[in-house]
Amino acid sequence: MKRKIIITDDGSSTIQIPEWNEQYHSTHGAIQEAQHVFIKNGLHYFVSENKTKTIAILEIGFGTGLNAFITLLESEKLKLNINYHGVEAYPVALEELKQLNYVSQLQAFKKEEAFHKMHVTPWGATHSITESFQLHKEQKDFLEITHQEAFDVIYFDAFGARVQPELWTEFVFEIMYKALKPNGVLVTYAARGSVKRALKSIGFTLERLAGPPGKRHMLRAVKNV
Repeated sequence: MKRKIIITDDGSSTIQIPEWNEQYHSTHGAIQEAQHVFIKNGLHYFVSENKTKTIAILEIGFGTGLNAFITLLESEKLKLNINYHGVEAYPVALEELKQLNYVSQLQAFKKEEAFHKMHVTPWGATHSITESFQLHKEQKDFLEITHQEAFDVIYFDAFGARVQPELWTEFVFEIMYKALKPNGVLVTYAARGSVKRALKSIGFTLERLAGPPGKRHMLRAVKNV
């Protein structure tokens, strides 16, 4: 399937799939979306609620590594120890990654090597990207996830329900629920009614929050047990 690099409204790049009219990130701003949805309302929220310095994160849709890279930067700012688990069925090619401008847009030149290392480290094993950031990537379908109470936060960043509705079902969210520890948090850019109903049916407590630029709402789901 053909893919191309485009520039979003905040100046940061993303990958577009023209056949689906779908992007890996919001066209209104890839970095702005990542920071608002996953960092502010996911990572920062969990830290403020639980006062912990060691956090296990599962990302559904590792993709370009943008969410992981910003999380790595935050781990150093906030003095956190992050164990990051990224799942991706179709890894981005290195030639595509070379065209992404996240390092320059985030002014993170000192961490350029870390961004590169995140992508070249072998799949299926845990690697130390920095002293405070451990990364484990798995190339597999989201439906194959079998973790039980292993993660504090889930970044649910799959392609939208318009193009892949099978990824936004009760069956998938039950897998997510089981993978979270008690009081764990799942955040996603999506806010459509079918997604809310699926999350609620599994047992999540939901919050509909203000969305990132260009989107009215997003969802935060908490596993209260």
